[in-house]
Amino acid sequence: MIAIGSDHGGYDLKLAVIDHLEERGLLYRDYGCFDKKSCDYPDFGRAVAMAVKGGECERGILICTTGIGISITANRIAGIRCALCTDPFLAKMTREHNDANILALGGGIVGVNLALAIIDTFLDTPFSAEGKHQRRVDGIELWGEQGREFISQEP
Repeated sequence: MIAIGSDHGGYDLKLAVIDHLEERGLLYRDYGCFDKKSCDYPDFGRAVAMAVKGGECERGILICTTGIGISITANRIAGIRCALCTDPFLAKMTREHNDANILALGGGIVGVNLALAIIDTFLDTPFSAEGKHQRRVDGIELWGEQGREFISQEP
């Protein structure tokens, strides 16, 4: 299950993404917003992040005008690794190296075709689980849970 959410600035792209997910036969849950009236992205960023953190959804997709604010909101939740991506290469790398569990997009930045290519790459790319990448993801999680800085063990 994929959690999806947007504010008014990402609403049109969210509708295109939902159509694409349906075409791919992927299950999703829409956490809003549900029209183009002005609204606050933190409400929807948090809802999607909590659904992923709580295990209701395996991954999430968030969209606001730039993708910045909504990604910052999601990353405030421990256990969330939300990546703002502007091309498929970034989506591939964040999945392989960071095990990102939420993708953020800028509805005013990327067009529909590019957004769908980014989403397909994000959804279809597995985490590499290579030792150095797993260690780094573990470090992110440790820092997020303890709320303190850590020192890398990398040589």
